Amino acid sequence: MAKTSGRSRGRIASRLAAAAITAALVATGASAVAAENPVKSDKSAKPVATKASASLRSGAVSASSQFGLYGIGRDGVQYGYGLDGRGGLGDRATLGHGFATDRDVVQVDNDGNGGGSTGIWFRGADGNLGYLNWGQSPQLVGGGWNTYNHIWSVGNLGGAAAGDLLARDGSGNLYIYLNYGNGALTSRYLVGGGWGQYTQIAGNGDLTGDGKADIVARGGDGTLWLYKGTGNYKAPFEGRTKIGGGWNTYNAIVSTGDMDYDGKTDLVARGNDGTLWRYSGTGNAAAPYKSRVNIGNGGWNTYRLLF
Repeated sequence: MAKTSGRSRGRIASRLAAAAITAALVATGASAVAAENPVKSDKSAKPVATKASASLRSGAVSASSQFGLYGIGRDGVQYGYGLDGRGGLGDRATLGHGFATDRDVVQVDNDGNGGGSTGIWFRGADGNLGYLNWGQSPQLVGGGWNTYNHIWSVGNLGGAAAGDLLARDGSGNLYIYLNYGNGALTSRYLVGGGWGQYTQIAGNGDLTGDGKADIVARGGDGTLWLYKGTGNYKAPFEGRTKIGGGWNTYNAIVSTGDMDYDGKTDLVARGNDGTLWRYSGTGNAAAPYKSRVNIGNGGWNTYRLLF
């Protein structure tokens, strides 16, 4: 789990034991349910070092979060990569274990300052959604999340400071959950139907230069679409616009915010051959990404989850 700030970005901590989750939630009330089953590493929190400068290039002001990139191996081991300050990633650090059955792990910026108080949501195989903030005890958000086939944390969509959560059910309905800024969530709001056509959804900030968080979604035919954010949680997106085709060459698409420190949100894509690519954001809705840049020569298919 990452804690980032203007002076230190890309930090990550291993999750605590599931028993600690249960103990922390004994007195939380009727909505609390049993913590997820796998035992997580209980080693002391260990940050991932970052070589990045604290300042943005050319005096740019980032409107996006700046996370490191983290992965869960197929054996359940968690790894982290800090930002290197040049649009790439630093050395790999081993951070914890016991993640083999988690269905989703996603990062979130809780204070909207481009890399301040951050944490992770994690969904276990039992359908429980948990939350962990840097340096704090884990907490249970709630149960029943297996009604969704995927969840995404894609930045502040609802107009408040904190990043929010999207969840899609088996019927293709997409819902938004607003974040109180501490990992706790509001009741869900329906975004709309028809979202089952997308195989990947990503975003973590403003792609179009209007100050509102946007997302991209990849269709089953490999077409990538831009959904401009409105800042209104009751209708969070405008109609889609086409970015381009050929995106089925990638088996994972995620955003960790502004990787190259130019003040614009970027995209990370993992090729079917295990290579890793960065698409730097332009801030232009008509062409939101520059040409891709290779940031990993191979081996990235070792990760079951990237976030």
